[in-house]
Amino acid sequence: MDAGVAYFPTHDGLGPAELARLVEERGHRWLLWAEHTHIPASRESPWGGREGAPPLPRKYARTYDPFVASAYALAATQNLRVGTGIALVPQRDPIVTAKEVASLDHLSGGRFEFGVGAGWNREEMDNHGVDPRTRMKRMREHVLAMKAIWTHHEASFHGDFVNFDRIWSDPKPLQKPHPPILVGGNGPTVLDRVLEYGDAWMPNHASGVLERIGELRERADRPIEVVVMGPDLEPSLLERYEQAGADRVLFWLPSGRRSVVEAELDRVERVMYELHDVGIG
Repeated sequence: MDAGVAYFPTHDGLGPAELARLVEERGHRWLLWAEHTHIPASRESPWGGREGAPPLPRKYARTYDPFVASAYALAATQNLRVGTGIALVPQRDPIVTAKEVASLDHLSGGRFEFGVGAGWNREEMDNHGVDPRTRMKRMREHVLAMKAIWTHHEASFHGDFVNFDRIWSDPKPLQKPHPPILVGGNGPTVLDRVLEYGDAWMPNHASGVLERIGELRERADRPIEVVVMGPDLEPSLLERYEQAGADRVLFWLPSGRRSVVEAELDRVERVMYELHDVGIG
């Protein structure tokens, strides 16, 4: 099991290019960004959709666009894989997003990873003209439409939310057939989405994920990676994920200055060293 990091790229923290260089220099292979276009001031939706959740951290309203952040990070590195963790695709135009993903992947030499999710903030969706009740269906159509654009010279798509006839959109992604699609989510039907159009499942660390890894493996008819987002830095927990078949864990870095980020990277590296090189069982 490998490890990478995730980050809210805020304007008052370590910048995307500097962070990417630091992460690559320290030997990590993955860096994913969070996305929120804005946070409605009403704050009616509880954080993560969880009743009784604590107040939303300020970083949620202060993030750079993840595709802009990815451009800076990819240009500043040679081997680091960079992407979204997650892009809120129901709130995005699929034709524009397909162009952004393909452009970043092509310019970076095939180093982009596309994490997708439906979101939890209902007021944010409303402000984008997205009915929260249809967000899962929208996400499905948006992803399938983007796949058509990436894999066909003349792409067409017809659905309830996305419709276009015979379009040209180049360049195509360098990775074939397209960059990995990491489907985020922990809901009861998430594995159906992963199996239909994903290359990986990227759940948040939560109860039940360990057992569902086995369910995914039993149902899948092709290799599907499991990427666990935000587990605690506890060797015993990470060992359970490794034994359950998780391929990768991603640890959230604090959105702060270099010294703050480096201190957390030190913690991550100590725990992963204990897990892999010393052994805990």
